[in-house]
Amino acid sequence: MTPTFLKVLFIVVGLFIAYKLIFSGKKGLTIFEMHFKDGKLKSHKGKIPEKFQKDCRAIAKAEKLTCSVRCEKLSGAVRLHVSANVRDGITQRIRNLFPFEYYDKKQVDNSRQAG
Repeated sequence: MTPTFLKVLFIVVGLFIAYKLIFSGKKGLTIFEMHFKDGKLKSHKGKIPEKFQKDCRAIAKAEKLTCSVRCEKLSGAVRLHVSANVRDGITQRIRNLFPFEYYDKKQVDNSRQAG
């Protein structure tokens, strides 16, 4: 009975580890998310730079967009995702408005300054 139980336990642990390796770690930390429907901002989460939000709302209103715009931080780099149903030209306009430099600031460690 014990050898059978250990074999089953080993298989279950192996499947769990394989599942975690395959299906986890692909998404980063979501900084903000905006959802538009028919050119109007329906919902948002996170801290969105004010100027970027205002400009995105203007583009969405002019183009009557139904989409989502999401910003996430993945291994130190900031990525901006726009729904696939948005034309490439509009996606590029949104990317051009995004303040990447706001998120790419390096943290300065003041605790060990040379004197």
